[in-house]
Amino acid sequence: MKKDLHPKYNPVVFVDMTTGARFVTRSTKTSEKKEVIDGVEHSVISMGITSDSHPFFTGQKQFVDTEGRIDKFTKRFGAVRRVGKPKLGA
Repeated sequence: MKKDLHPKYNPVVFVDMTTGARFVTRSTKTSEKKEVIDGVEHSVISMGITSDSHPFFTGQKQFVDTEGRIDKFTKRFGAVRRVGKPKLGA
């Protein structure tokens, strides 16, 4: 078997930024921020969304956009008119 084929596997704590939930595991990802848990130094990685805060896992309903994206765009910017380019050779 080849040496140094696999990446280094490190102890990591993933922290949910919205709920503060902590997931202690191992990963190839590291960070500069460290924390000692049970005598072992773990890298701390902040996550925007995890199973603790995702609507699929929590059962909370998400806001559903009933108005289309194009309709919202024309509503916001439809009244704004661009100045036409000057015609050459006129």
